[in-house]
Amino acid sequence: VQLQASGGGLVQAGGSLRLSCQASGRRLSSYTMGWFRQAPGKEREFVASITWSSGRTYYADSVKGRFTISRDNPKNTVYLQMNSLKPEDTAVYYCAARLDYQRDFSSWGQGTLVTVSS
Repeated sequence: VQLQASGGGLVQAGGSLRLSCQASGRRLSSYTMGWFRQAPGKEREFVASITWSSGRTYYADSVKGRFTISRDNPKNTVYLQMNSLKPEDTAVYYCAARLDYQRDFSSWGQGTLVTVSS
């Protein structure tokens, strides 16, 4: 599956952004989609995931209550709505996909930069 992420940008603390991840090449009914991020000088970390078939979601504790992951079936697109953004949310955000039975995410998008100013 090919992934194309978009929607990053510069926003002030407390603001909102919505990231999009367009998927192509496979039917996504057997996939789990995820968002990860990597801040400068830090390791990549999990942000959120959604199982395409059931819509079940998981979130990192650091974003619970502020971020929402969702999917649009006809558009084959996954979204990450980010509210109440903090400077520590600044990172390159990546979308990723794995088959439901796989442990690791095996397909990755190119990343989109989110910068939150204080």
